[in-house]
Amino acid sequence: MTDTSTILTQLRTVLDLTNTEIQIAETRISQARTEAVRKELTQNAENGRIRAEAIEKTIRDLGGFPDVLGPFLGRAAAAVKALTEQAEPFQEALLGDLALEDQLLDRSRYIKALAVAAQNSDVEALATRLITAHSATVDWLTTVLAEDALGGPAALRRTPLQAVAGTAVKIANLPATWSTRSIERALDTLRGVRPAIDDVVSRAAHSGDVAVKALAASRDAALSAAEKVTRQEGADDAADALHSARSATGVLDADQLPIADFDELNVTEAVAAVKDLTAPNDIRTIVAYEEAHKNRARVISAAQTRVAAIAQEVVGIS
Repeated sequence: MTDTSTILTQLRTVLDLTNTEIQIAETRISQARTEAVRKELTQNAENGRIRAEAIEKTIRDLGGFPDVLGPFLGRAAAAVKALTEQAEPFQEALLGDLALEDQLLDRSRYIKALAVAAQNSDVEALATRLITAHSATVDWLTTVLAEDALGGPAALRRTPLQAVAGTAVKIANLPATWSTRSIERALDTLRGVRPAIDDVVSRAAHSGDVAVKALAASRDAALSAAEKVTRQEGADDAADALHSARSATGVLDADQLPIADFDELNVTEAVAAVKDLTAPNDIRTIVAYEEAHKNRARVISAAQTRVAAIAQEVVGIS
């Protein structure tokens, strides 16, 4: 027979980890790309609280006492994680979330084995419930990571600092194949539009949306010009990187989109067209363009669902 103290020790550990999981789910809500994902994360946090209550009850039923500091420690752990991951690339933050869920899943399986050995059907039922919940979360996080690896759009957005960190990593890993002349030409092009951008910025506080739009237009023109120059200079890698940047920010021209006459499609037509896309990069381009222009929730949600299906197929999640 299994010693009850061993089960209690594992349940207390899982309770502490669950409190951390709850807080992380709440911090991720602000990163949700769509309202559907936001609702899912909100429900995940609530489900975590329900599981925590069930674990606490089971601990008491076994004659033990839940750690009253658990929720506070969970918040503290999540706060530290949220703070430190801002300096990490997005995927590293998600891998941290996945590691937490894997630990919860493995401990839940261990608790079930202990419960079977102890012939405790109540603890076994709780463990089965935890296994189901954490298995689903592991699949979801694995899908989000695959979405990001495929170029997105991922269900979660990068924070600004994570975006900078990710870009820094990419720059550090770029091959040193650009000629000095090509880089100088690109920089000269950007410098040429800098005075116009500075002028717009200086008037932004007084001009409201007009200034913001003008600033965006200047930025877009700079990226487009830089891409053209680098490609003319034969620095195709640099040009491709700039084109990707334009795609990711939604500043491509309409005729450069992977869906013909996209601007002319209504919501139903756009959703249908998105569902026919097979390349994640094309879906990412459409999402960025849509978010920068009409920002139709159904179109963005359809794109997110489509890339999630592709990601799940890639990683073998049915």
